[in-house]
Amino acid sequence: MKKITQVQLSFMMFLEFFIWGGWFVTLGTFLGKTLGAEGGEIAMAFSTQSWGAIIAPFIIGLIADRYFNAERILGVLHLVGAMLMYQMYTSDTFSEFYPYVFGYMIAYMPTLALVNSVSFNQMKDPAKEFSLIRVFGTIGWIVAGLLISYLAWDSEASIAEGGLRNTFLMVAIASAVLGVFSFTLPKTPPKVNKDEKLTFGDIIGLDALGLLKDRNFLIFFISSVLICIPLGFYYQNTSPFLVEIGVENSTGKMALGQVSEVLFMLLLPFFFKKFGFKKTIMVGMLAWAVRYVLFAYGNSGELAFLLLTGIALHGICYDFFFVSGQIYTDSKAGEKFKSSAQGLITLATYGVGMLVGFWVAGKITDMNLVGNGAHDWTSIWLFPAGFAVVVLALFAGLFKNEKIEYKE
Repeated sequence: MKKITQVQLSFMMFLEFFIWGGWFVTLGTFLGKTLGAEGGEIAMAFSTQSWGAIIAPFIIGLIADRYFNAERILGVLHLVGAMLMYQMYTSDTFSEFYPYVFGYMIAYMPTLALVNSVSFNQMKDPAKEFSLIRVFGTIGWIVAGLLISYLAWDSEASIAEGGLRNTFLMVAIASAVLGVFSFTLPKTPPKVNKDEKLTFGDIIGLDALGLLKDRNFLIFFISSVLICIPLGFYYQNTSPFLVEIGVENSTGKMALGQVSEVLFMLLLPFFFKKFGFKKTIMVGMLAWAVRYVLFAYGNSGELAFLLLTGIALHGICYDFFFVSGQIYTDSKAGEKFKSSAQGLITLATYGVGMLVGFWVAGKITDMNLVGNGAHDWTSIWLFPAGFAVVVLALFAGLFKNEKIEYKE
């Protein structure tokens, strides 16, 4: 891969995840503190990510894979996203805000697959080259969080004055930049003949459903959906929780989770080889339960280290469960169904699983409102902790040991 191409792809990944991390992390705080939204309404806003994940395969399968170059669709979607993000910036009520965030997520979620397509199309050896490109996405997310805290938009005083509104303007500008920049990226033509017959099952990965006949894969599949319910609590509640209990520079501190994601990604091959798939994924599930217990009993004073430890566990939570799961799925699918199987898992987790998770998180949060906008956070966090333990117990008892080779 040419050096100039590597720089282009790295910048693309940086902006792609700078955009996501630049507003999504603080969304719950903005909705609750600035727009006065309730838990159920906040859940609706976060659920747009799941609806975007459900709709994304249709945009990719029906348009990107058949009619237009991926980099051009990427550019158009980010330019549309920039306009929608600006409308979110100017919205003053939740009812005004919601249609724009819904439209934005339908535009944004397909771009996650498109940046991968553009990257892979330029690589001779994706297994070795992709991680060097993808890491700039994580760096972009970290930079967004640090920038928000450096500019003090997430400080108590700034939040009271609507300072978090600036995140949407920042991201709108970044989206416009990436939208224009995308048209300069290397050409990535359609992979499928537009006259080739395409079924509904092809688009959402139904041809991979045969894998569910395998008992172990079925247990893994169900566990993946269920573990996304406590995952919804992390995305939806962590920022409002940290702000409410008085943690300063909370967005910057949450970027510690992405730093740990990079570190544990490097440790994953060793752990996977030494302990196998079942133990690796169980460690990931256990990390979810532990992090929520730490959140339940931590505070912004002497026990602040519990909160930071919980945030730092993100690398284990994400890498040891989701990345391990992708490896397992790849090994079970075989050459014919690799893409379909990954698409099916993505639809089930980020689509169905997290959709339920956001809804449950909203209900539990509203149930534990104690007055004057304050919450009983101990009770809120112990719910997903207990749920994760149940999923872990079910998986440990039902999944039989299976040797899976890690492909480097």
